[in-house]
Amino acid sequence: MGTLIDDPDAFQRLFEDFEHAAFKLEVRRSYGLPSEDEPFQAFLAGADPGIEWLRSWLDLMQTETSTGKTVERVRVIDEPPSDYLRFEMSVTPHNLAAGEDIRYLGRRRAAELALPDYDFWLFDSRVVAFLHFTDDDRFEGFTVTEEPAEVLRHCQWRDRAWTRATRFAELPAAVTAGR
Repeated sequence: MGTLIDDPDAFQRLFEDFEHAAFKLEVRRSYGLPSEDEPFQAFLAGADPGIEWLRSWLDLMQTETSTGKTVERVRVIDEPPSDYLRFEMSVTPHNLAAGEDIRYLGRRRAAELALPDYDFWLFDSRVVAFLHFTDDDRFEGFTVTEEPAEVLRHCQWRDRAWTRATRFAELPAAVTAGR
């Protein structure tokens, strides 16, 4: 799969350099990103975590999508969703306002569709970035491939997930409770 890259600037360049479309499949129940630790704890305590901790991402998405690029995600969720996924749902309207299109797919349905059990980004249907995490959910970095068979497999998974996922606005209130 290649060498693990743990450079945040290199990761950001993936989003600055793609030309047309970026897609992410998210299958994890939680993510341990240092920038989210405090806001997540505030959310769990019932406080408003604000969005300043997410501002750089939202600005990047606004910049890239304003040029006509698309950024899409499918989040695989449990019913009921984990605390972390409820936290993500609480800020999803901000992601949508910045130009992302985020949809949801039940974990059981994802298994029926034989989707992978790992997160990846797919850029312009030609580059796959595999996201790597420690056992305690901390992001370690990413690896990339442009190997045609591997890219094709991820394009097929993207298409399978995207066409069956539910838009955020169409999720039942019971799923989005706490947002």
